[in-house]
Amino acid sequence: MQTREEIFTTIQNIMVDMFELDAAEVTLEAHLYDDLDIDSIDAVDMVVELKNLTGKKIKPDDFKAVRTVSDVVDVVEALVK
Repeated sequence: MQTREEIFTTIQNIMVDMFELDAAEVTLEAHLYDDLDIDSIDAVDMVVELKNLTGKKIKPDDFKAVRTVSDVVDVVEALVK
């Protein structure tokens, strides 16, 4: 999981599996709360899954500004670099 595209694909797969979303709905522009109906509890679950995936802790402040799938990709990309 190195390129932005690979990170996006991994996150997309996680979101499809965890939240029973259609992969076509999970786009970089999709808003987590408005478009995908992901609430704060879901977001915490996703942070835990991303921590397991990357082996690195995601700081709550880093995830506080996340609004779109692209924002999630940005956070993970920064962690794995």
